[in-house]
Amino acid sequence: MKKIQISPSILSADFSQLGNDIKRLENAGADMIHVDVMDGHFVPNLTIGPPVIKTLRKCSKLIFDVHLMISPVHKYIKDFADAGADIITIHPEATENLKESINHIKSLGKKVGVSLNPDTKVSIIEKELEKIDLVLVMSVHPGFGGQKFIPDVIKKIEILKKIKDEKSYRYDIEVDGGINFSNSKNVINAGANILVSGTTIFKENEGNIKKNIETLKEV
Repeated sequence: MKKIQISPSILSADFSQLGNDIKRLENAGADMIHVDVMDGHFVPNLTIGPPVIKTLRKCSKLIFDVHLMISPVHKYIKDFADAGADIITIHPEATENLKESINHIKSLGKKVGVSLNPDTKVSIIEKELEKIDLVLVMSVHPGFGGQKFIPDVIKKIEILKKIKDEKSYRYDIEVDGGINFSNSKNVINAGANILVSGTTIFKENEGNIKKNIETLKEV
């Protein structure tokens, strides 16, 4: 198994102190920074866009793991690539041509991720898995932080791990939504190697983010 990596979601950070919080995460041992981009259309919430990411890019050398919950997504991919995203993750439901969008992300020199909502089946992206760098399994319905983990997604993680092993694919399996100290081990044991967490990292143990990151990595 690849080493477990933690991608803290800045959706749970103090938005008046985003730059400082990103630096704190880097100093505390975060492996990457998870940036949730929401458009109020594909999901019922609004967050940040390319100009903010471009500004935050100056605050850290960590990988920017940018999750685009926007539709239509294809025409905005280059904007986020130019802003400093390292991994660009899209939803198959948000593009008219998934293969074309995957190729577009790769042509910009970025890693490509595809996200599966709790109700989205692995079969929808199975033909593209060989080209994908990361599969993001949503363990809540996207849109808001602080939701409870949906246990049924464990089966989806296991399916993705099985396909990956059988076909020697190289994609990372990332899980996002309600990740905490109680369920993180089950997620890792199912095959995930990247955990996204916001509330747990920023709020548990009186906000001791270093301790929280280290605890989430324990198997």
